[in-house]
Amino acid sequence: MNFSQFQFPYPLSPAYSKRVAYFSMEFAIHQPLKIYSGGLGFLSGSHLRSAYELRQGLIGIGILWKYGYYDQGRNPDQTLNVEWNEKLYNFLIDTGIKFPVTVHGHPVWVKAWYLDPEVFKSAPLFLLSTDLPENDHVSQTITHRLYDANASTKLAQFILLGVGGIKLCEILHYNAELYHFNEAHAVSGAFYLYNKSGDLNAVKRKVVFTTHTPEEAGNEKHDIHLCEKMNYFCGIPMDEVRRLGTDGDNMFNHSLAALRMSRLANGVSQLHGEVSRQMWSRFEHIAPIRSITNAQNWHYWADKQLYAHMEDHKIDAFIDRKRYLKKRAMDLIADNSGKLFNPDVLTIVWARRLAGYKRANLITQHEERFHALMTNKQYPVQIVWAGKPYPLDYASVNVFNELIYLSKQYDNMAVCLGYELALSKRLKQAADVWLNNPRVTREASGTSGMTAAMNGAVNFSTNDGWIREFVNHGNNGFVVPLTDYASMSEHEMDEYDTEKIFDILENQILPIYYDNPGIWRQIMKNGMRDVRWQFDSNRMAKDYYEILYT
Repeated sequence: MNFSQFQFPYPLSPAYSKRVAYFSMEFAIHQPLKIYSGGLGFLSGSHLRSAYELRQGLIGIGILWKYGYYDQGRNPDQTLNVEWNEKLYNFLIDTGIKFPVTVHGHPVWVKAWYLDPEVFKSAPLFLLSTDLPENDHVSQTITHRLYDANASTKLAQFILLGVGGIKLCEILHYNAELYHFNEAHAVSGAFYLYNKSGDLNAVKRKVVFTTHTPEEAGNEKHDIHLCEKMNYFCGIPMDEVRRLGTDGDNMFNHSLAALRMSRLANGVSQLHGEVSRQMWSRFEHIAPIRSITNAQNWHYWADKQLYAHMEDHKIDAFIDRKRYLKKRAMDLIADNSGKLFNPDVLTIVWARRLAGYKRANLITQHEERFHALMTNKQYPVQIVWAGKPYPLDYASVNVFNELIYLSKQYDNMAVCLGYELALSKRLKQAADVWLNNPRVTREASGTSGMTAAMNGAVNFSTNDGWIREFVNHGNNGFVVPLTDYASMSEHEMDEYDTEKIFDILENQILPIYYDNPGIWRQIMKNGMRDVRWQFDSNRMAKDYYEILYT
């Protein structure tokens, strides 16, 4: 391939011929390419798969993380051990492209690698690396760890993604009509465009922005003077930078700048769109915020045989297939955790990025009811947890370790390590019930339950994110009824949600699963059907072209 005149290696659909460059800090394309941490990567990976399936004119731009996010190992007592291991990829193509990006007043050399669409059936993906002999050690480390905790390193990563990504498009002669920033990590690229054109309106015509964070405090901020020293603003005068990206203080808000330098933005569920519009309403000159609900790629995630048996009304084959999926996954769980489970027992799975608001340990906090659930002879259960906490989020690391210690008390409780694409798919196949209990309205969208439903798991969730657009209680899943959360403290919210979760488990889910298996199968099938089209990322990729890119 001639990378100096990049052309798509397949014909584009006329409906999707607009040329888009899609920037994301992480892409979960396939298990062997370990450059992602969680939901943002799962989303962007599905987006690229659907762009490939629909033959859209979209390329991905990301970073080749030498050590990935991190590898989740165990200490001798089974608790979490953070490991950093170099990753090797013989399936990436060296483009031969090298170019400098200015970081902290010095040129940092950048190399571009390419993932061919046919390797994993995804849109063209370019990955940037500074791990080069031309750079000093500090510059090499920019692309070592995804979401590095050091503020200067993190800002350098943002500059690399935004400025480096746009400079790469120029070198490729990929004349992008739009730059799509998936989260605000790449917004330094908008300052590069502004400095180049001198016209903010020209920048806005070229930039669109997706926000994933449903609260103002959760949007990343850095000291404006540090950002300036790092060359984040690409020479734009500080008075203009303050006008675009601050709230009258010395903290630069990346999301605020993205909203003021984009022509359109979107939240990632209908609810999140509403929350975002309200959250940012006090700021002037921000882009209109639409809603495009997240989705996941059905062709990658769904068990096709389970769907075929459902559509052919082969009840016995449907039952056997789900049992086979559970049994195969339980062998993996046993290898991972030492706990060998029974495929005929109702299996609950809680697995996703392990962050505080997601409340991984919520049901364990009511010790008596949890013990009663785990020792129920009439309606036995098995529960699996998995998820990677951010290494320096010590509260979440402690929650993970508490779950490890608790699992030693119960043969029917397991905690798995290495929650990435492959384990995620297997745990969804193992699950009868996919438990999701974030604090309402902290979950912008959430997507793990979509792929769980694609594998015959029944969603059981608090009423947040995408769930509000999906669950019909008792018909295709189960949901904690809404209450006046706004008037509650966090402790009161936790108490209310825990009480309702146990009530629904004990009085609805367990009796239906064991006493009315026909009804349970129908709930499974309803969920599989309802998730099939509305929450397939092909729908989402179409929405982006029709709502955000037009």
